[in-house]
Amino acid sequence: MRIAVTGRDGQVVRSLVERSAGHPGVTVIPLGRPELDLLRPETILPAIRAARPDVVVSAAAYTAVDQAEDEPAVAAAVNETGAGKVAEAAAAVGAPVIHLSTDYVYAGDGDRPYHEADPTGPRSVYGRTKLAGEVAIAAVNPHHVILRTAWVYSPFGKNFVKTMLRLAADRDTLRVVADQFGNPTSALDIADGILAVATRLGEDAPPARFGVFHLAGTGTTHWAGLAAHALESSRALGGPSARVEEIATADFPTKASRPANSRLSTDRLHDVYGWRAPDWRVSCGEVVRRLLAGRGE
Repeated sequence: MRIAVTGRDGQVVRSLVERSAGHPGVTVIPLGRPELDLLRPETILPAIRAARPDVVVSAAAYTAVDQAEDEPAVAAAVNETGAGKVAEAAAAVGAPVIHLSTDYVYAGDGDRPYHEADPTGPRSVYGRTKLAGEVAIAAVNPHHVILRTAWVYSPFGKNFVKTMLRLAADRDTLRVVADQFGNPTSALDIADGILAVATRLGEDAPPARFGVFHLAGTGTTHWAGLAAHALESSRALGGPSARVEEIATADFPTKASRPANSRLSTDRLHDVYGWRAPDWRVSCGEVVRRLLAGRGE
């Protein structure tokens, strides 16, 4: 199976390349600039056609949440127009598309984990453009799997867990928000989930395997809880650690609104594909171990 994935350096792309090594017969082909540029739609179909994919994974996105408030047109060009063109190109070569979306499509004011059928209501440019991308994808490729995820971290790139370890090397106390709740999700687990889905999207895949699903770490916490667990894991391994002081969102204002409730129910993915991510604490510990061992970047 040949899996073409948009992007080269993102956390999910790098995790997919790594995890695919454990799947004989699966080849992951990263497609990035300049060959495939979501801001240059004319590059998308030729790049995907040249990859000869059985499945296309749409992973590249505009993810600078606060910056998107100042660059709504660029965010829309990437997250809506670009994502739609990727799905359209996948359809043109006869391939299903697996698209990564986000918890930011929800308003974040619910009192329970969101299910896929719950009403959306994004409150940021990032969330609105990602939701518009979902709509664009569904309109051009009926063989789509949209995977909404949340709070992504990994041994690669920039992410919250890496930032906490870096700051703990120089500070005794870290002030972290404790009134936003969600599912911390390792990109390594996202890659495993994508592979579990992709390998079951053959020509005879039933309609139930397509549509919107949630793929996120098992269990929930707040940002301070994630920080505390990452730093305790680091301390136990001889790495940097610090005390975590819990603060409110109002104490750490940001340009874009963050969902107070980002919790996602992953039951549908488990029911249809028989796959569920590990407990977030286990995955977080794995990533911390790798980071302390220098097995990240």
